[in-house]
Amino acid sequence: MSINDIQDEIIDEFSAMDDWMDRYSLLIDFGNELPALPEEDKTEQNLIDGCQSKVWFTAHLEDGKIVYQGDSDAILVKGIVALLIKVLSGHTSKEILESDLYFVERINLKEHLSPTRSNGLVAMLKQMRYYALAFEAKQQQ
Repeated sequence: MSINDIQDEIIDEFSAMDDWMDRYSLLIDFGNELPALPEEDKTEQNLIDGCQSKVWFTAHLEDGKIVYQGDSDAILVKGIVALLIKVLSGHTSKEILESDLYFVERINLKEHLSPTRSNGLVAMLKQMRYYALAFEAKQQQ
């Protein structure tokens, strides 16, 4: 499934709900379904700067595709982490770097987050793209 297909699926899921309390519940459900990040990966090196909560991301290559893992100590933020992983994990660095993550705007996620959580979302996306950039550079060598 392409990044855009996944985004469209997420937009459909969120569009089916009129109330933002229901959408927050959906986000929390996504977070609850996220596989646990091993404790040994919850290091300072994997911590995302710019997030109010603690957020960790790791990435590794598997058959030429980036596999992200992440976690947060805040339940709503963990849902955001899960959404981002759902959209970007399992794709090549090129696909990730060329993607337009329009789902964030279409589900009005930023507008319904506090300014610090919104900044954290931007920091998470930046880190995920940084991993993709690093893997792309390694593959070019």
